[in-house]
Amino acid sequence: MAQEMDALKQQLEYRKRLMDKINEIHSADNLGTILLHIKDSIAALFNAERITIYLADSKRNLLISKVMSGSEVQQIVVPISDASLSGYCALTGTVVNVKDAYDAHELRMIGSNLKFDLSWDQKTGFRSKQVLCVPMKFQKTLIGVVQVINRKDDAPFTNTDISYAMELATSLSIAIHNIYRLSVTSKIIRQKSRYNYLLDKDIIDDKVLEKASTHPDVAKIGMDNVLMREFGVSREDMAKNLSFYFGGEFVDYDPASPPLDDEILRRVKPERLVKEWWVPYKIENGILHIIMDDPTDLARHDMIKFIYPEYKRISCIGAFRDDIQSYINLFYHHGASVAVAGSINDLISKLDAADEPEIENESQKVSEQDSVIVQLVNKIITDAVQGKVSDIHIEPFPGKEDVRVRMRVDGRCKVYQMIPYKYKYAIPSRIKIMCGLDISERRKPQDGKIDFKKFGPIDVELRVATVPTAGQLEDVVLRVLASGEPIPFDKLGLTDRNRRELEACVKQPYGLVLVVGPTGSGKTTTLHSAISVINTVDTKIWTAEDPVEITQRGLRQVQVHPKIGFTFAAALRSFLRADPDVIMVGEMRDQETAEIGVESSLTGHLVFSTLHTNNAPETITRLLDMELDPFNFSDAILCILAQRLARRLCADCKQEYKPSDKEIEDITLEYGVEDFKRTGINPADIRLYKANGCPRCGDSGYKGRLGLHELLLGTDAMKALIKRKSEIELIRKQAVADGMTTLKQDGILKCIQGLTDLKEVRKVCIK
Repeated sequence: MAQEMDALKQQLEYRKRLMDKINEIHSADNLGTILLHIKDSIAALFNAERITIYLADSKRNLLISKVMSGSEVQQIVVPISDASLSGYCALTGTVVNVKDAYDAHELRMIGSNLKFDLSWDQKTGFRSKQVLCVPMKFQKTLIGVVQVINRKDDAPFTNTDISYAMELATSLSIAIHNIYRLSVTSKIIRQKSRYNYLLDKDIIDDKVLEKASTHPDVAKIGMDNVLMREFGVSREDMAKNLSFYFGGEFVDYDPASPPLDDEILRRVKPERLVKEWWVPYKIENGILHIIMDDPTDLARHDMIKFIYPEYKRISCIGAFRDDIQSYINLFYHHGASVAVAGSINDLISKLDAADEPEIENESQKVSEQDSVIVQLVNKIITDAVQGKVSDIHIEPFPGKEDVRVRMRVDGRCKVYQMIPYKYKYAIPSRIKIMCGLDISERRKPQDGKIDFKKFGPIDVELRVATVPTAGQLEDVVLRVLASGEPIPFDKLGLTDRNRRELEACVKQPYGLVLVVGPTGSGKTTTLHSAISVINTVDTKIWTAEDPVEITQRGLRQVQVHPKIGFTFAAALRSFLRADPDVIMVGEMRDQETAEIGVESSLTGHLVFSTLHTNNAPETITRLLDMELDPFNFSDAILCILAQRLARRLCADCKQEYKPSDKEIEDITLEYGVEDFKRTGINPADIRLYKANGCPRCGDSGYKGRLGLHELLLGTDAMKALIKRKSEIELIRKQAVADGMTTLKQDGILKCIQGLTDLKEVRKVCIK
C-alpha cells in the first residue's frame, strides 16, 4: 500500500513538472526560445541525457533543428525519408522507440532502409543508445519530430515515457503553430501599412501582397522590387506609395545633378555607401540633404550626424536603390556612369591595365572596377543603338579565352569586340545590376529590362535575358526595343496587289487580320503601319502588346503582364467591355486568346493579331489544330499576311550584272515556270544586282532590310476549304489561284527590282 502511494505521489509530481514545462512552452514568444533554451530542461522530465526538437520544412522535405555548440548555434538537417530514425518518424507519422541505435538488426525490424548516422556521435564523442522519436502534428499537418536520447539509467523508454512524449509533442505542435501564425500575421500587418497607398488605389490586393511576400527573391532584392518586377507595379506608383509611407520626398535619378564638394564626399568611401544604401545629395539653405532607401532608419540618421557634425539639420530623402547606386557612380566618378566618350579600345586598354582579379571573387569585385566596367557597358549599348543594332550578345568562354561581344545588324550577327577574359563575370554582373537581377544567381536563367536613360545619354529600353552556360558562366542577350512612330503604310515594300488588298481588308468594319512569321520578322511594325491607315479620331482602337515598342497617337495601348494574370486573353476580355471599334492583340499564343479574337471579330469588331507560323496557308491549319471552330474562323478571316525580312542591297554600291542562262533557269524553276510566265517578265531582260561594299554600309554591301510578303485572302472558295478542314496543299493552291505570290516569289520579284539578291531570299524563304 505504501509503495502504491509513493508511486502515485511520484506520478503526480511528474505530471506537475510536465504541466509546468507545457505552460512554459506556450508562453514562449519565439521558436528560438523553444529550440535552444526550454528543450534542455524538458530532457530532465524523461531522465534523459539529450532531447532534439526538429521542425519540418515540407517544401524541401527536410527536418531542421538548432543546437548550441559552445557559444555558437549550429543547424542539424535531416531528410524526411525512411533512412533515419527522425526521418522515418516524420515520413510514417509513427512513434519510433529503439533500445540500441547501433543495433542494425533492431533498426531493420522497424524499416528495411533504416540506419543510424554515426557521424554526429563520432564528431562529439557522444554515444547514442536508446532513442525515442514522436511526430508533432497540428490538424494533420506535420510540424516536426521530438527526439529523446539515452535514459540516464540505461533502461529502454517505457510506455509511460511514450505517453508523456506524445502529450508533449501535441503541446509543442500547438505552440509552434501559434508562434508561426502570429509572426506571419504581424508581418502582413507591417506590409499592409507599408503598401497602404497601393492597396487603397486597388493597384494591388491582399492576395498579390501575400504572393509577393513568399517570392524567393524577396530576401535578395526586397519586397518593393518584387512587386515592381513580378506583379506589374510601376516605379511611379511605388515611388508615390513610399513617399506616403515615409511621409516625405522621394527622388528619381537625374544625371544632370551637380556633385557636392569633394570635402563632403571624401569623408565616406563609395563602397560603404553602396553597402549602406545612402549618399549625400545636396546642401540647400544650410541643410545637408541625404538620399537613402529608408529615410525612417534612425540608426543611420545618428551615424550620418556623427560623420557630418557641423550640420545642425540633416534631411533624409527616399529613393530606390538603383537610383542611389547611380548617384554614387555619378558623384564619385564625376559622371563615369554616363560617360561614353572615347573608343571601345581605349576602355579595353584600361581594363588590361587593371590588376587581374581572382575569378571566384569576380562578381564581388564589380564595384571595385566600377568606373571602367560601367563606361564599357554603356559604350557597348550606345554603339549598338547608334548602329541600329537589334540584339547584343555577351558571350564568355571557359578558361582564358576572351569574352566575345556580337551584335545583330540587319538580321545577321557580327563580332563587335573581344574583351579580356578576366571580366567574364564583371560585365554580366554589371548588366544584371542595371536591370535589378540577382548577381549571385548564375545557375538559372533570369530576365529583366534596362531603362538606359538612367545610366547614359540615350533614352532607350533594353530587354535582357541571361542564360547559364558551361563552366558556371552566363551569356547575356540584350534586345534593343525599337520605339517611335510606325513606318508609313506605303513604305512597307508591299507589291501593288498586296498593298491594295491589305488596305481593303483593314478598312472593313469587322473581321480578322493576321500577320505571321518568326520572331523578329517585323510583324508588329507591319500591324502598326496597317492600323495607322484607320487611326482616325472617330475610331476607338485598343491594343494589347508585350512590350509596347511602337507608339501611335490616338491608340489606347496596354502592356500585358502574364506574371500577374493580365494575359492577352484577359486584356481582350476587358477591351470588349470598353467600347472598341478595332482591337489589336500582340500575339495569339493560346487557344483561349484565339477563340476570343475570332468571337470578337464576329460581333462587329475589326481584330488584328500575330502568330508564329512559317507561311500563310500553314497558319490556317495551325489555328484549326488549336481546335478553333472552322465555321466561326472561316467567317471571321479577312486575310493572312506572312512576312520575312531580307537584307536590302546598299543603294550606293550595289553592282548590276546580267545573269547567266543557268541563273535565269534556276530563277524560273524556283518561281514556278507557269507562274513566272504569268508575270509577263521577259527572261532576256532580267538584270540582277550583287553586294559590293562601301564605307556607308560598313563594307558589307547591305544597308537596312526589306519585307518579303505573301497575302492569303479570305475568299469564298478559301472559306469553303477552311470549313472542310482541307489539307495545306489545297489551301496553298487556292491562295495562289486567288492571286497570292509566295514568299519566295515575292523575294525573286524584289531581286529583279534590284532591292536584294537571291542569296538573301534563299536564306529566309523555302517556298
